[in-house]
Amino acid sequence: MLRLGRLDVPDGGLVVMAIVNRTPDSFYDRGATFELAAAVERVDRVVAEGADVVDVGGVKAAPGAEVSPAEEIRRTADLVAAIRAAHPDLPISIDTWRAEVAREVLAAGADVVNDAWGGVDPELAHVAAEAGAGIVCTHAGGLPPRTRPHRVTYDDVVADVVARTTALAEAAVAAGVDPERVLVDPGHDFGKNTWHSLEATRRLDELVATGWPVLVALSNKDFVGETLDVPLERRLTGTLAATAVSAWLGARVFRAHDVAATRQTLDMVAAIRGDRPPARTTRGLA
Repeated sequence: MLRLGRLDVPDGGLVVMAIVNRTPDSFYDRGATFELAAAVERVDRVVAEGADVVDVGGVKAAPGAEVSPAEEIRRTADLVAAIRAAHPDLPISIDTWRAEVAREVLAAGADVVNDAWGGVDPELAHVAAEAGAGIVCTHAGGLPPRTRPHRVTYDDVVADVVARTTALAEAAVAAGVDPERVLVDPGHDFGKNTWHSLEATRRLDELVATGWPVLVALSNKDFVGETLDVPLERRLTGTLAATAVSAWLGARVFRAHDVAATRQTLDMVAAIRGDRPPARTTRGLA
């Protein structure tokens, strides 16, 4: 069983985690949901489109202007409180690597800490445990937050992903996090070049085989753009291809910008796999 807030995800269930960035400089939406009202409106929209979880972020992953913990809290805590008031049962994730931020935002109503930077703050898991929250343990290749990889090398990138993420997951459980609320993420693009991200996708079943539920954050990433030689606004097709492959190989949670398209892709994979019936079946039968 995988548990995200009040949501129990059965075996075979595929979860869409919608991205809601309250940042003025997001790589994808360029600040479209920086204002509180716009962010709340996006939450309402993605829930209607089939999102199971929303992931709130207050600092973009790439290098840029410094954002203090106080400013990150200001950007995220009131949004999480507004989401919780409007959607009492909706699982909410906070995308942060800082324990002090996680503590405040979990108190405002979040259910999961999405740590995209590989446990750089050792207190983060303890904060999640104290709040009864879940945690996402991500491979970032040991890089500090908000830094880009430069000529990074691995003897075996997937072996490194497995070793680092499972160690973080085990440490989270040791800190008191419910094992059913712990996920691992191979960290596409984080601490990796495009070859690494492609290999992590191709061999995702090796991470799935650890038994920890796998989250993938593929949406419009650079490895998609470089693979297909397409700009940001034309990466949806490649994202959905990577999504389908990852779902087939056993990933459970999919962090996404384009919720409706991701939901349809996952529903199709689930139907082919036999985990979901078609919505209707009249062809050749009526």
